[in-house]
Amino acid sequence: MRDAIIIGAGHNGLVCAFYLARAGLKVTVIEQRQVVGGAAVTEEFHPGFRNSVASYTVSLLNPKVIRDMDLAGHGLRVVERPLSNFLPLNDRRYLKVGAGRTAAEVAKFSQRDAARLDAYASHLDAAADLLRELVLQTPPNRVQGNWLAALPELVKAGKLGNRMRGLSLASQRELLDLFTKSAGDYLDGWFESAPIKAAFGFDSVVGNYASPYAPGSAYVLLHHVFGEVNGKKGAWGHAIGGMGAITQAMAKAAQALGVEIRLGDGVREVLLEKGRARGVVTGKGERFDARVVVSNLNPRLLYTKLVDPGALPGDFLRRMQGWRCGSGTFRMNVALSELPSFRCLPGTEAQEHHGSGIVIAPSLQYMERAWIDARLHGWSRELIVEMLIPSTLDSTLAPPGQHVASLFCQHVAPELPDGSSWDAHREQVADLMIDTVDRWAPNFRRSVLGRQIMSPLDLERTFGLVGGDIFHGALGLDQLFAARPMLGHADYRGPIAGLYTCGAGTHPGGGVTGAPGHNAAHEVLRDVARRRV
Repeated sequence: MRDAIIIGAGHNGLVCAFYLARAGLKVTVIEQRQVVGGAAVTEEFHPGFRNSVASYTVSLLNPKVIRDMDLAGHGLRVVERPLSNFLPLNDRRYLKVGAGRTAAEVAKFSQRDAARLDAYASHLDAAADLLRELVLQTPPNRVQGNWLAALPELVKAGKLGNRMRGLSLASQRELLDLFTKSAGDYLDGWFESAPIKAAFGFDSVVGNYASPYAPGSAYVLLHHVFGEVNGKKGAWGHAIGGMGAITQAMAKAAQALGVEIRLGDGVREVLLEKGRARGVVTGKGERFDARVVVSNLNPRLLYTKLVDPGALPGDFLRRMQGWRCGSGTFRMNVALSELPSFRCLPGTEAQEHHGSGIVIAPSLQYMERAWIDARLHGWSRELIVEMLIPSTLDSTLAPPGQHVASLFCQHVAPELPDGSSWDAHREQVADLMIDTVDRWAPNFRRSVLGRQIMSPLDLERTFGLVGGDIFHGALGLDQLFAARPMLGHADYRGPIAGLYTCGAGTHPGGGVTGAPGHNAAHEVLRDVARRRV
């Protein structure tokens, strides 16, 4: 009899297992794939070439999780990009974004915009700091019952209210804008030149199947800036060895505390006895009993595939069936014989822009057209592509003189509008991604030696990302904070006693943060201490 079973060895599942084991619980993690890490894994995809398969860059991983798990002591090393982003704009012009560089770059297009950068950063940082404080806190939860049951949640809400009241009126207004406005409207209020609005606005469509002018997309922008790398706020970096280096270090930290990790057989069913979760049955028919079960899956998968629907309240089940997923994402890794030579900045010798996030999306209007195209045709005719070339920072990923690139594409429809399968179109869109980069760097197509393609359907089949949703559920206002995954269940508990959720479908949402795993473990431990399980 185990104390806890974790469904899924993705990064949040490993984080949750670590904290439970550190408190003395006997924990088993059960994973369907033959490797830990979920979507944060590194694999060889072409002979001699390795890369992060799905998740591909580091910033949001929480510093407390890094310290508590001693990930550096277990082999993790993260290096910062030399630049944050590089945007080719035409055959001659480009924009580089990075510490100490952005103002001079933006001044090429608008002196006014360059002068406003510091104020913009200050306003965004104030909002991001509030998010950082909330990331490792369980949201106030709407509960039913008498005042005594509601009291702890009222205290939480009161603390949050006091924190909000501590902000200036101007900061409160700014926060309201960031939570409700579109990224396009927000950025239009700050800047006049297209390149800097594109550079900042790109974050609003990453994993977000929407126009940058969709209400609520400003929050998605904010969600991507509250991270840090090696203590530097807002920075982005690369894990040496790829994203799998993070989850391998997490697995070592958990196993050092006695956590058992079982690979190659996923959970088929959550066992219920007298209305409580009491264990799981795997695909091979093995039964594992436990005091609690914690799921790292998309909540829609958990409650519609692994739990007897008759055990769930009707309203809860309907909402889980309607849980919005689908982030408009298409991923590809390519093996390269040489670095891309951009028309606006030629050369195949490694330069600082090769080590940055290379964003092919020169304006917010370009991004909006891409979304409209995808809605009408299934994918955009001019794709939004972010390309990273991690081998410029990490020689372990490719043979000497050669490189690997991660291509992350928006927008594609999670489900094609004509009802056809992504299996029938994956190669076509992969070719379009390569052609898109080739228009800006004309040696790119001929340099491709091999490729690994992940359509939305591939992401779902391989990693359980429903509709290819990298966040386990859209980051809309109806699916955030106390409403993630729904009002009344924001505290990592569902309607079934002893069954918890610890994945990105809970607060604070998607990205490789470790925060949902951290928070869920603390709620489990509260119930253990109170003998509620």
